[in-house]
Order: sequence, then C-alpha cells, then structure tokens
Amino acid sequence: MSNISVIGAGYVGLITAVCFAELGHKVTLLEIDPKKLDCLERGVMPINEISLTDLWQHNHTEGRISVTNNYIQGLLGAEFAFIAVGTPSTRSGKPNLKWLLQSTISIAEAASGPLILVIKSTVPAGTADIVAKLLAHHNHNGYSFPVVSNPEFLREGVAVYDFFNPSRIVVGSSNQDATEAVAGLYRVLDSPIIKCDTRTAEMSKYVSNVFLATKISFMNEIALLCDEYDVDIVKVASIMGMDPRFGSGYLNAGLGWGGSCLPKDVRGLIYMAKSRKIHLPMAQATQRINKLQSRFVIKKLNRLLGSLEGKTIGILGLSFKPDSDDMREAPSLEIIHQLREHGCLIRAYDPIAMATAAQILSDITYAVDAYEVARGSDALILVTEWEEFKELNMRMISSLMKRPIIIDGRNIYSPEAMLEAGFIYEGIGRRGISQQKSQELQLTEAMNRRELVLSGNIISSREPFKSER
Repeated sequence: MSNISVIGAGYVGLITAVCFAELGHKVTLLEIDPKKLDCLERGVMPINEISLTDLWQHNHTEGRISVTNNYIQGLLGAEFAFIAVGTPSTRSGKPNLKWLLQSTISIAEAASGPLILVIKSTVPAGTADIVAKLLAHHNHNGYSFPVVSNPEFLREGVAVYDFFNPSRIVVGSSNQDATEAVAGLYRVLDSPIIKCDTRTAEMSKYVSNVFLATKISFMNEIALLCDEYDVDIVKVASIMGMDPRFGSGYLNAGLGWGGSCLPKDVRGLIYMAKSRKIHLPMAQATQRINKLQSRFVIKKLNRLLGSLEGKTIGILGLSFKPDSDDMREAPSLEIIHQLREHGCLIRAYDPIAMATAAQILSDITYAVDAYEVARGSDALILVTEWEEFKELNMRMISSLMKRPIIIDGRNIYSPEAMLEAGFIYEGIGRRGISQQKSQELQLTEAMNRRELVLSGNIISSREPFKSER
C-alpha cells in the first residue's frame, strides 16, 4: 500500500482522500482552512455525500486517514501528492490557478523526499508544464518530482460510488514510471485506464463537462419549441435516448445546469479558445441558453398569474441537484432573484441545503417541509428533483394553495395525474394538456377539483403521490 498526501479538503480532495484510504492506502489530508480542519478533526464532513461520513469514521478509526494543516507533516514519507484545490473562474472566465501554484511551491519546499505530484484539480491545457517548471525552480533539495495529470469525473451526490465504479481513469504524463505508478493506484477498480500526455488529460476534463452542458442546453432549447407546438419533451427525449448514437443520459429538459463544475468549465474552455483567438460558437450558445432558462419560468408565471407583484411563490428545492447541499450557481438563485425583482414573496424548502442557502439568501422564508411551502402560495416552482418531492401527496399540496398552480421545472410529474389532483400544471417543454383550454377555464376547473379535495371526496392524508419517473 502507498503513502498518499492529498492537498485540499474540498469536494474532490475529500472524496479522493477517503476513497484511497478505503482501498487500504495511508492518506494524509492537508487543509489550511481552519473551519474545514476543525470539522474534519471532529469527524464532521463539510460536504454532503452518500456514505462519506461512514467511510471517514471507519478509516480514521483504522488509522488510515489523518488531517493536518502543516505541509512538512502532511508530506512526510509521501510517495504521491494529489493537488485537489479549487480553480474558480475569474470575471473573464480564466481559471484562477493561485491556490494550485501556491500548493506546488509548498510541496517543493516541504517534501521530505522524491514524490509524484498528481494534479487532480480541473486546469487548462498546459498547466502541468507550468507546475513542472515551478517545481524545478523551488526544488532546492534536488528531489525528483514528476508531474501527472489525473482529472476526476465525479458526480456530486454519488461521488463515492463514482470513485469506486469509474467509467474511465485518465493518467497523463511524459514520465512513464510516474504514469505506471499512478495507474497502479487504480488497477484494483477494474476500470479502463487511458494513458496519455498531460495536455490531452487536461483537455479531456473540460471537453467532457462542456459536452454534457451542451446536451442539456440543447434539450432545453428544444423544450421551448415543444412548448409552442404542444409536444411533450419527455417523450421526445425518451425516443432520442433509444438511439445508441445519442445515449439516454443528460437529455432531460429542465431549469439548466449549475454547480461547481459545468459553469466553471464552460467558461474555462471559452477562455482557452479566446486566448488563442479561436471562436467557439457552440460552447457560447450552450452558456447563453442556460442563462435564459430562469426567464422561461418567469414567463410561464406571468401568463398564469398576470402581475407577480405581491404574489407568494413557493420554491421546492434549492440545491443545484438532489443529494447535495451545493448552492454554487444553482438555478434556484437566479429564479429567486428574478422573482424578487417582480415583487414576489418567496417561501422555500430543501431537504438539506437550507442552511447553505441561508448564507446567500437571507430575505426569503424557509419552511419546514413542502406542505408548509404550499400553504397559501399562489404558485409552486419545483426546482430540484429530490426523491422526497416525487412522493408528496400532491392532492394535499393542491388543497393548501391559494391558487393550485405548479411549474414542474424538472418534469418529474405526470401532467395528467397533476391535473387530476387539482393543479394547473406547467412543465418544461410539455404544455400539451394544460394549454388545450384557456387559463381562466383551467383555473375554474382546478378550483372545483380542489373543492372536492377539501370536501373529503378525494383522499386528504399525506399519502404518497407517485411521480412519473
């Protein structure tokens, strides 16, 4: 088993450290942020990930993982140093490599012997070359520091699963021995290992994320067309997904993409192109379409409610995706911003992200559950497709609302079932049934259906209401 140091206890670093420890390696996690360090020393995970807390506690008890803020201590006896620090976008879209370069210098100065430096952070093509030069400049002890690019392809919420079940592992280096050594860390996972140069490895991460973003934005754009022609985008996507040339993943229309990776990496790829005077119209269109999705929702609300001034709008889900408390560039932020500009009162609920959201959004009301959000609301917007929301008693939700209107921002419900439950239902690219009648007639019929709920003719307990998928 190897001695591994991981620099940075953020999303990627923490997953990498814990999972390598679970594979039996001795891992030291280096983190200079006092708050994160304190959390980890108490066994409290600073991010929400399935199985992460249990794995940390198990490996910490077994002595396979420890945490420190001291580079000399953290690199003592290390054979590998994985850099997993943040590379956020600057205003221009250029990735900020400050923390990566600072970590590189610290490694060169604090290492107790030769080691392999592995770049896990998402970085522009050519960064490994810069790191190698920086290491050589600050390497006063003459140690060998080969550089390897090893991008991650983890999905937030299921990152632990993805680490142990990777679709591919990319190892890029000009040093064959270093390539084989890093590849050897992963061979137990029985996954394809692609060996290449560092620039290919670095570019593969950006291109993979931007392509995913492009698929999502393409379907969101087509959803606008489906919305106008009374075509259900969910059925269109299902038909497309059967074609092996396309695949079924990332074809779901919705409110757009967010989080720590896709927005940053789209901007990063566009910046790389601009720096070489290359135009990427498709990547730029992908970015532009994503920004427009929140306006699509506001347009639907305007059509259904008229003026939004003083209206109470309920938000179901705040994090950018389910099984995560990550609020970075979450679609909910832009939607809430626009609702506030229209003078709306906002009530919101998320199963785990409300504490994080409260640090960003202080002037909205946070509810204890979806039913409290619904009570007295003029409309609901489903923003994040949590499993909890798929099991709600939607008849009860409808009965609690001032106006039974729902915008299904992730298309998780059956339009027919929602209309039967008393709602005026609007999805993304699936207007069909709800647009066959005038809004005034729909509202009258929906209110009548709600009266049946209130009269007890329809079940009114919190019996689960099954979602479409």
